Amino acid sequence: MSVRSVAGLRVIQPGLHTTVQDLGRIGSQRLGIPVSGALDPIALRAANVIVGNPQGMAGLEIAVLGPVLEVATPSVRVAIAGEGARLTVQRPDGAQREVSALESIRLVEGDRLRVAAATVSAVAYLAIECGLALPPFLDSLSTYVRGGFGGVEGRALTAGDVLPLAQHEAASRQEMRLPGMDLTPASEIRVVLGPQDDYFSAAAIAAFLSTPYIVTQDADRMGLRLEGQRLEHAKGYNIVSDGIAPGSIQVPGSGQPIVLLADRQTTGGYPKIATVASADLAALGRVRPGMALRFRSVSVSEAQAARRALEGRMAGLAGNLVAVRPEGPDLERLYDANLVSGVAHAHDHATWRHHP
Repeated sequence: MSVRSVAGLRVIQPGLHTTVQDLGRIGSQRLGIPVSGALDPIALRAANVIVGNPQGMAGLEIAVLGPVLEVATPSVRVAIAGEGARLTVQRPDGAQREVSALESIRLVEGDRLRVAAATVSAVAYLAIECGLALPPFLDSLSTYVRGGFGGVEGRALTAGDVLPLAQHEAASRQEMRLPGMDLTPASEIRVVLGPQDDYFSAAAIAAFLSTPYIVTQDADRMGLRLEGQRLEHAKGYNIVSDGIAPGSIQVPGSGQPIVLLADRQTTGGYPKIATVASADLAALGRVRPGMALRFRSVSVSEAQAARRALEGRMAGLAGNLVAVRPEGPDLERLYDANLVSGVAHAHDHATWRHHP
């Protein structure tokens, strides 16, 4: 089915790089197929919770410059998650409304949605109630652009696409928001040294753990090239190719580390000085070129405990939702403010008398 001939969300402007992503294509690396999935899975999971979806449902990953979408179905409910992200809704009559991140809104046919991508984070995520009606590839909707599969025809969105929806009408109900969600980019990253830390000198490991590294412009969904103090190899910079885990930090002959992310290759032949703790991968996926990173060594047990703690918080997200107050005056707050401090005497036109 062509994505230009169905009802759903019509792409008016695609943004810089907008793709469909879920939590990844798990179990196919043995075939040479990258996992892909959201760079910031925490933000995607949070956006899904707000609209009532399972946390792993596919949504739109929006990089830097967001798209403009038009509702071409009776109604739809959406929410955006990303540090500094927001939505602008333009009604057919020209009226506009701003919607903050981490807050749901129901849109109706003809509404236009402009996504202001995160101003702090590198990515933001738009979740759609009940998700997208796209065919999965190897049990995932995640887009892998280099391979040309997943998502919308294996590519980023283009003007004229219409995203097919699993639900064509969203029920009228109370909108929800998720307060207190921290989606700031990382500045300090926990790592477990290895698996080839023995390929580096003691001075290199000390430098890696004590000096800042700057994210260069050569940063994308595959990985982050960093620039900082050169890391000295002790046993050369070539190894027999082995598997690449999420967050593997390779160091090629240049001595500058490369942190591998969602679209990473499945194997690699450069020694890996460390691996990012999985609890910090989402915050790492938010960083933008020019940001500084520091690395802190932790044990395997500490990294596992951090992941368990993170998953515990994520499991309780739905319990943190609060209702969004309707548009218009907030009468409860007005009443609580006690704006009327007294009453005017109706029979005295010359003076005002206040009665406590």
